[in-house]
Amino acid sequence: MIKTIDKSARDVKLNELAGEIGGFYIKIVLDVEREVLAAGAKMHVDEEKVLMEQGCKRENLWGGGYDLEAKKMTFDSIINNKPGINSSSDILDPNIRTKFEAIVKRLLRI
Repeated sequence: MIKTIDKSARDVKLNELAGEIGGFYIKIVLDVEREVLAAGAKMHVDEEKVLMEQGCKRENLWGGGYDLEAKKMTFDSIINNKPGINSSSDILDPNIRTKFEAIVKRLLRI
């Protein structure tokens, strides 16, 4: 079940968001400009689609995840491969990577 979360979200249940990936990992797509994320899908592309339907722009969407057991952020998703901007599935720009991590941690309260 995909949920969108922004600064107004109150009760975020991490274990529910991780349900599609075996209960320990949350796939996340974040709009780094609007500071809204989608989480809870098996595939980042599904979360990306939800955010784009809500008016987000693809160039502002970045994918990654959070491992609940290791308490570790990841920055890898095929949606991150943006010709001319990011030539990898990893978020390569340290500024975007830092912003991604900070916003996700704040929104998910981790």
